[in-house]
Amino acid sequence: MNRIRVLLIDDEVDFTAPLSKRLGKRGFAVRTVAGGQEALQALAEEEPEVVLLDMKMAGMDGIKTLSALKRSHPLVEVIMLTAHANTDIVISSLAMGAFDYLLKPVELEKLVLKIEDAAFQRKKNLRHGNSCDNRQE
Repeated sequence: MNRIRVLLIDDEVDFTAPLSKRLGKRGFAVRTVAGGQEALQALAEEEPEVVLLDMKMAGMDGIKTLSALKRSHPLVEVIMLTAHANTDIVISSLAMGAFDYLLKPVELEKLVLKIEDAAFQRKKNLRHGNSCDNRQE
């Protein structure tokens, strides 16, 4: 079985540790990092299929991280996580290429389905040679 590789980027260990463990039990290969710069280093080492990215982080926030991530890894699908639904930021992140967003605390079943959908979209894009910026209909 080919495990979906997930990179979880969030500076709240109280959130990432249990979520990582729960996703691991569901068969995902999860790596956690605490911030944007660390995430970019992790992406250089191994590209995941899906990134779970917190919007609010100290230092490099979620939007800046998303921008840098999409420039260097356009086919990685990103699911934004936020505790505060700010319509402008959500719309901005989707326009920058985020796959979707979910509100924290996130329901595990909903997150699992969203990760699987994002991984499927990435495979589809790879098969068709498309990047997020030039999808052809």
